Amino acid sequence: MTTIDDVARLAGVSTATVSRALRGLPTVSPQTRRRVLAAAEQLEYAVSPSASRLAGGRTGTVAVVVPRITRWFFATVVEAVEEFLHQCGYDLLLYNLGGREQIRQRVLRAANLHKRVDAIMLVATPLRGADLSALTALEVPGVIISSGTPVPGWPCVRIDDVAAARLATRHLLDLGHRRIAHISGDPDDELAFTTHVDRRRGYQAALRSAGLRPDPSLDVESQFTIDGGTRATAELLARGEPPTAIVAACDEMAMGAMTALRDAGLRVPEDVSVIGIDDHDLAGVLGLSTVAQPAAEQGLLAARILLDPLGGRALGPVGGRPLDLPTDPGGAGTPDPPVILPTRLVVRESTAPPRAH
Repeated sequence: MTTIDDVARLAGVSTATVSRALRGLPTVSPQTRRRVLAAAEQLEYAVSPSASRLAGGRTGTVAVVVPRITRWFFATVVEAVEEFLHQCGYDLLLYNLGGREQIRQRVLRAANLHKRVDAIMLVATPLRGADLSALTALEVPGVIISSGTPVPGWPCVRIDDVAAARLATRHLLDLGHRRIAHISGDPDDELAFTTHVDRRRGYQAALRSAGLRPDPSLDVESQFTIDGGTRATAELLARGEPPTAIVAACDEMAMGAMTALRDAGLRVPEDVSVIGIDDHDLAGVLGLSTVAQPAAEQGLLAARILLDPLGGRALGPVGGRPLDLPTDPGGAGTPDPPVILPTRLVVRESTAPPRAH
């Protein structure tokens, strides 16, 4: 039976180079790849993925943990990560916590991840003390996407949530709005992590910079869902005089806000302007103004960072920009500075000057 050693001898390269070349990894030059492929074809050698992984002490699998796969952000990130991992010869093992404590403990308390995965990606997953200790004990590369608990030595890829909410609020202020409401995440919701805190800070900072004092009666908490946005806006309207504009902490909440306003007989944007954060796939269809965050790009960049210690792919530009990566990942036991990706304002039909202007 032909082995990888036979191919390496015929091609005049190492077995590691043969493995990388046959898996299509970009760390092999085109000339060397052609030589390896020609040798493999001549010897009728077929790669056994499981055998090559075991031989290198690897599983060829990356664990990706998400709070709820049904949410737009998580699904968009996972799709980008899965595509990239597939191109690099890795499988994705998805853990959808779904708010279920028994699954959380089984996954994050780490016994079932031991020797099953080569690396771990946490997507906006809050951690408890026991989770953090167990994950650190695995001694495999890890990366975090979006808001969550920092893990010493694990890079983090995210946006600046404070800046995103400030940008959304500033857009409404620039249009002339002064009575601006905010609907945000419920701190008791397991999906709230720190995003709701940061985005509220950005909303309040923008108001203060315009000389306005944040009004607690214009700030309502709910879940990061369409239904959550509907309930929060209904509660907001029940408190008295409607605001002239609403900043929603995510696009799904903004969509719910638009529904509640319509049900109350109010028009968007003639009576109340609405802006969200995300640039959800449906935002353009609904004419929703938003602050767009690069969800898929966060997943792609995190996957590239994660595979680098495994030799999966050399780091390089993403979207035409060089990567701003931590210089000493896994170093002194403190979290590395996060890699911050930019957001941008997208103005659509849901925002306009208040009627008094």
